[in-house]
Amino acid sequence: MKSWTKLAVAAASVALVAGCGSGDNSTSTGSGGHLTVFAAASLKSTFTEIGERFKTDNPGSSVDFSFAGSSDLVTQLTQGAAADVFASADTRNMDKAAGAGLLAGDPVNFASNTLTIVTAPGNPKGIKSFQDLAQPGLNVVVCAPPVPCGAATQKVEEATKVKLAAVSEESSVTDVLNKVTTGQADAGVVYVTDAAGAGDKVTEVPFPESAGAVNTYPIAVLKQSKNAALAQKFIDLVTGEFGQKVLAKAGFAKP
Repeated sequence: MKSWTKLAVAAASVALVAGCGSGDNSTSTGSGGHLTVFAAASLKSTFTEIGERFKTDNPGSSVDFSFAGSSDLVTQLTQGAAADVFASADTRNMDKAAGAGLLAGDPVNFASNTLTIVTAPGNPKGIKSFQDLAQPGLNVVVCAPPVPCGAATQKVEEATKVKLAAVSEESSVTDVLNKVTTGQADAGVVYVTDAAGAGDKVTEVPFPESAGAVNTYPIAVLKQSKNAALAQKFIDLVTGEFGQKVLAKAGFAKP
């Protein structure tokens, strides 16, 4: 009889715990679930780190990232690609997303970034200024004009009256950096965060004119998101203390 009583009590306890667990899941708004985040290529290292913290803070949740040039990401979204969050490397491409009716609300600016020059280690070509990039025989790579880093480079060209004869225009800033680190180019125009992330694979050559072409990074929940509450939690993490520390450590400035 005692054994039967113990079994009955145990069964009741299991049922009670299961019931509580079920209640927690149904009332826990935004905990658990899957997010897809479309983010500018220059955010890869920082957002990957923030994503790990996000999964820790939200047990049962998962995050997939798609990193590319902001203009490419907007094109994908307008063509029907599914995502919950969009983080752009400039306001222009976020404005395009807003104009296409893709945003669930107003975007929030969370960081800014500045251009710099990267060369092979030791700067063998002796590049000292933005004007030096126009030297004959120099293989220079830049971002394509629709990409935020390309638009910023174009702005510097207009301000300095220096036209770069780039050997290639890349679809993302990480592609520009790769061309330099693999020896396919003598120099490239990237963000200070990319130069910092490359470490001793490159030598950085700052130029003062970059201050006139700073890019501001906005982030927003997308209207098509099936988990808007969780998407907002990701944005809150990016704009909060932890996210801002990660971004600052990588070289991003405040918006």
